[in-house]
Amino acid sequence: MALTKWAVDPTHSSVDFSIKHMMISKVKGTFTSFDASIEADPQDLTTANISFTVDLASVNTNNADRDNHLRSADFFDVENQPKLTFVAKSIRKTDVGEYTVTGDLTLHGVTRLETFAVTFEGEGKDPWGNEKVGFSASGSLKRSDYGLTWNAALETGGFLVGDDVKVSIELQAVKQA
Repeated sequence: MALTKWAVDPTHSSVDFSIKHMMISKVKGTFTSFDASIEADPQDLTTANISFTVDLASVNTNNADRDNHLRSADFFDVENQPKLTFVAKSIRKTDVGEYTVTGDLTLHGVTRLETFAVTFEGEGKDPWGNEKVGFSASGSLKRSDYGLTWNAALETGGFLVGDDVKVSIELQAVKQA
């Protein structure tokens, strides 16, 4: 099947993350502004062209002070590094509807290869006749690999902010004419 262009449906998609806090719990957050360029046969992603962009200023952890700190030079430095980007380089089918997608992830001026597990969730038409597809993706990255090293030592040992960031993406896309 030929590659088809798909556009993200932002009202039915999300980019979420979680990270350890004080070594005892997890803080969750989301990015409310993101987009993707997708050219794919949803039944076989191995030949797809995929790139993804996240507006880091759109971070939301339900705490304005924390969100502002994340936007600051201590973390994302959105004034100088406003975007996270991912460009797929290799897509390997691992099972029916299951893939590993490896690509260049750029964050805070650093580019590294990262791999995400991607699941094709299905396709169908909405009540207005638009063709839609759904995908889920998950993975993790180390924030220190991207120079995001701000932290504070805890009196009881350990650190305030964990290094491992879990990423979860739910993506619904609409077929383009």
